[in-house]
Amino acid sequence: MRATLSNYHQSPRKVRLVADLIRGKSVRDARLALQYLPKKSSPVIVKLLDSAVANARSRGATADTLFVKKITVDKGAVLRRYRPFARGRAGSVRKTMSIVNLELGTIAPKAPKRARSSNSPKT
Repeated sequence: MRATLSNYHQSPRKVRLVADLIRGKSVRDARLALQYLPKKSSPVIVKLLDSAVANARSRGATADTLFVKKITVDKGAVLRRYRPFARGRAGSVRKTMSIVNLELGTIAPKAPKRARSSNSPKT
Protein backbone atom coordinates (compact mmCIF):
# COMPACT_ATOMS: atom_id res chain seq x y z
CA MET A 1 0.00 0.00 0.00
CA ARG A 2 2.64 2.41 -1.13
CA ALA A 3 3.00 5.02 -3.83
CA THR A 4 6.05 6.95 -4.98
CA LEU A 5 6.42 10.23 -6.83
CA SER A 6 9.84 10.68 -8.40
CA ASN A 7 11.45 13.84 -9.75
CA TYR A 8 8.74 16.27 -8.72
CA HIS A 9 9.92 19.76 -9.74
CA GLN A 10 9.71 21.54 -6.42
CA SER A 11 12.17 21.77 -3.57
CA PRO A 12 11.79 19.21 -0.75
CA ARG A 13 11.56 21.93 1.89
CA LYS A 14 8.35 23.28 0.35
CA VAL A 15 6.82 19.84 -0.19
CA ARG A 16 7.56 18.81 3.42
CA LEU A 17 5.22 21.54 4.67
CA VAL A 18 2.34 19.76 2.93
CA ALA A 19 3.53 16.28 3.90
CA ASP A 20 3.71 17.20 7.59
CA LEU A 21 0.10 18.36 7.44
CA ILE A 22 -1.34 14.96 6.44
CA ARG A 23 0.96 12.59 8.32
CA GLY A 24 -1.06 10.34 10.63
CA LYS A 25 -4.47 11.43 9.34
CA SER A 26 -7.12 9.22 7.80
CA VAL A 27 -7.37 9.25 4.01
CA ARG A 28 -10.65 11.15 4.15
CA ASP A 29 -9.26 13.85 6.47
CA ALA A 30 -6.04 14.13 4.44
CA ARG A 31 -7.95 14.66 1.19
CA LEU A 32 -10.13 17.28 2.85
CA ALA A 33 -7.12 19.14 4.27
CA LEU A 34 -5.27 19.10 0.94
CA GLN A 35 -8.33 20.26 -0.99
CA TYR A 36 -8.31 23.67 0.69
CA LEU A 37 -4.56 24.13 1.14
CA PRO A 38 -3.18 26.89 -1.13
CA LYS A 39 0.15 25.23 -1.92
CA LYS A 40 1.53 24.21 -5.31
CA SER A 41 2.20 20.64 -4.21
CA SER A 42 -1.29 19.99 -2.80
CA PRO A 43 -2.92 18.65 -6.01
CA VAL A 44 0.10 16.47 -6.68
CA ILE A 45 0.00 14.96 -3.19
CA VAL A 46 -3.75 14.29 -3.65
CA LYS A 47 -2.98 12.34 -6.82
CA LEU A 48 -0.29 10.40 -4.97
CA LEU A 49 -2.73 9.66 -2.15
CA ASP A 50 -5.32 8.42 -4.67
CA SER A 51 -2.69 6.18 -6.25
CA ALA A 52 -1.83 4.66 -2.87
CA VAL A 53 -5.54 4.08 -2.16
CA ALA A 54 -5.93 2.36 -5.53
CA ASN A 55 -2.96 0.14 -4.70
CA ALA A 56 -4.59 -0.71 -1.37
CA ARG A 57 -7.90 -1.54 -3.03
CA SER A 58 -6.18 -3.99 -5.34
CA ARG A 59 -5.00 -5.80 -2.20
CA GLY A 60 -8.51 -5.87 -0.74
CA ALA A 61 -8.51 -2.92 1.68
CA THR A 62 -11.23 -0.30 1.83
CA ALA A 63 -10.57 3.43 1.81
CA ASP A 64 -12.51 3.95 5.06
CA THR A 65 -9.99 1.93 7.09
CA LEU A 66 -6.83 3.56 5.71
CA PHE A 67 -4.63 6.29 7.17
CA VAL A 68 -1.35 7.95 6.17
CA LYS A 69 1.13 5.81 8.06
CA LYS A 70 4.32 7.30 6.66
CA ILE A 71 5.14 10.05 4.19
CA THR A 72 8.69 11.13 3.43
CA VAL A 73 10.05 13.81 1.14
CA ASP A 74 13.63 13.29 -0.02
CA LYS A 75 15.96 15.28 -2.22
CA GLY A 76 16.02 14.19 -5.84
CA ALA A 77 18.04 15.22 -8.87
CA VAL A 78 19.37 18.76 -9.16
CA LEU A 79 19.20 20.74 -12.40
CA ARG A 80 22.04 23.23 -12.59
CA ARG A 81 21.32 26.38 -14.53
CA TYR A 82 23.36 29.55 -14.98
CA ARG A 83 22.23 33.14 -15.17
CA PRO A 84 24.10 36.38 -15.59
CA PHE A 85 25.08 38.35 -12.52
CA ALA A 86 26.65 41.76 -12.09
CA ARG A 87 30.05 42.70 -13.57
CA GLY A 88 29.93 40.06 -16.27
CA ARG A 89 29.89 37.11 -13.92
CA ALA A 90 27.70 34.02 -14.12
CA GLY A 91 26.03 32.48 -11.11
CA SER A 92 24.62 29.02 -10.74
CA VAL A 93 20.99 28.38 -9.92
CA ARG A 94 20.16 24.95 -8.51
CA LYS A 95 16.68 23.63 -9.21
CA THR A 96 16.13 20.80 -6.75
CA MET A 97 13.58 18.06 -7.31
CA SER A 98 11.77 15.97 -4.73
CA ILE A 99 11.03 12.29 -4.26
CA VAL A 100 7.85 11.66 -2.24
CA ASN A 101 7.15 8.24 -0.70
CA LEU A 102 3.74 7.60 0.80
CA GLU A 103 2.71 4.53 2.78
CA LEU A 104 -0.80 3.77 4.02
CA GLY A 105 -1.73 1.66 7.02
CA THR A 106 -5.01 0.11 8.10
CA ILE A 107 -6.89 1.14 11.21
CA ALA A 108 -7.72 -1.88 13.33
CA PRO A 109 -11.34 -1.87 14.48
CA LYS A 110 -11.66 -1.34 18.19
CA ALA A 111 -13.22 -4.09 20.25
CA PRO A 112 -16.24 -2.96 22.28
CA LYS A 113 -15.66 -2.65 26.01
CA ARG A 114 -17.18 -5.34 28.14
CA ALA A 115 -19.46 -4.17 30.90
CA ARG A 116 -18.61 -5.36 34.37
CA SER A 117 -21.19 -7.60 35.83
CA SER A 118 -22.56 -6.62 39.22
CA ASN A 119 -21.94 -10.15 40.56
CA SER A 120 -18.15 -10.07 40.30
CA PRO A 121 -16.26 -9.03 43.41
CA LYS A 122 -14.38 -5.75 43.29
CA THR A 123 -10.67 -5.92 43.94
